[in-house]
Amino acid sequence: MRKIFFTLAIALATLASSAQEKKFDNPNSDARGYLVKVGDQAPDNFELVLQNGTKTTLKELRGKIVILQFTASWCKVCREEMPYLESDIWQAYKDKGVVLIGVDRDEPIETVQKFHKDIKISYPLALDPGAAIFQKFADKKAGVTRNVVIDQEGKIRFLTRLYDKEEFSKLVQAVDGLSKELIASR
Repeated sequence: MRKIFFTLAIALATLASSAQEKKFDNPNSDARGYLVKVGDQAPDNFELVLQNGTKTTLKELRGKIVILQFTASWCKVCREEMPYLESDIWQAYKDKGVVLIGVDRDEPIETVQKFHKDIKISYPLALDPGAAIFQKFADKKAGVTRNVVIDQEGKIRFLTRLYDKEEFSKLVQAVDGLSKELIASR
């Protein structure tokens, strides 16, 4: 009887732990939910509609370093990271060939505009209805915050997931190096 109970307990524990694992729909996603990797050409078949109504594309931004920060107003970790993106990336590099755009996951314009104002950032936020842009870079079940650094030729050079101070420091180093390369090439 003990043997049956023990076997049953192990089976239940195994089921419980596998139920807690986050599974992604797309079999091509990595452990962090990304569908892209460093070195890939960034998907660029979409338009970014900013919270102020202006529009742009990655193709139009070619020649600059572009950082797409996937975010949402309900994301606590995003809110924690955004002031650092504002100060350490946007304010430090906006005049050095770097463009930072927050891509707000599947929220209406009013929410995005309020979020932009409330969080007190000056870099733009773009709308992402249905998370269609997000799903070009990550599995639809993968979460935000994440940053995709794209070089002046459209290649992905750095990826982050969540807000980790050490990883964020490496993000700043990557942007700094790319910015120096860009300035040197002019």
